[in-house]
Amino acid sequence: MRLTDNAEEILESLWVEIIEGGRNKCDVSVLKDNEAIKELADRGHIKITDHQVNLSDKGKDEAKNCVRRHRLAERLLVDILDVRSSLIHKTGCKFEHLLRQGIEENICILLGHPKTCPHGKPIPEGLCCKDIKRKLKKIVMPLSELKTGKRAKVSYIETRNRSVLQKLLAMGILPETNIILIRKFPSYVFQIGRRQFAIDKELAGNVYVRLI
Repeated sequence: MRLTDNAEEILESLWVEIIEGGRNKCDVSVLKDNEAIKELADRGHIKITDHQVNLSDKGKDEAKNCVRRHRLAERLLVDILDVRSSLIHKTGCKFEHLLRQGIEENICILLGHPKTCPHGKPIPEGLCCKDIKRKLKKIVMPLSELKTGKRAKVSYIETRNRSVLQKLLAMGILPETNIILIRKFPSYVFQIGRRQFAIDKELAGNVYVRLI
């Protein structure tokens, strides 16, 4: 049984106050929702002693996931959906709860495993981030370094430039898409399905692929 939205919001607050704030605990008065506090305490996510609250190991894991979903949601809203800055946090709070079923991994891959949210706060790593680090040491490379005639799969796109990201997505460059590099000069020509596209070296360097 998953936590309520309010309970997840409290876990996010505790992550910021305790983990990112470098504290062991914080005053319970900073938490406003008594029902959500009880829910977290009953399920072993937090411990309250002498009006001080701290996160259990279980709570830390869940709080990390909540923060990760929220900040990935904000990144998606900015990089793909072009949401105004004044609406990012409020919309992100609502959108993050839609990412519970593992969708955040797909979003993270699509966005190129971003390290920070639009406000510059760190996005906790997920399993996909650790996996790509392992693969990077072996078989993942920029499209610009792929040998002509070689087949590969798109791993992720690495760019914070929204227009570049949208341009590449419009060509069908999506995670797990099969791609063949046809030639490198005078431009980088690649094939996805039956369609061929030409891009320059800078754009090709934004696309990371793995050999198949």
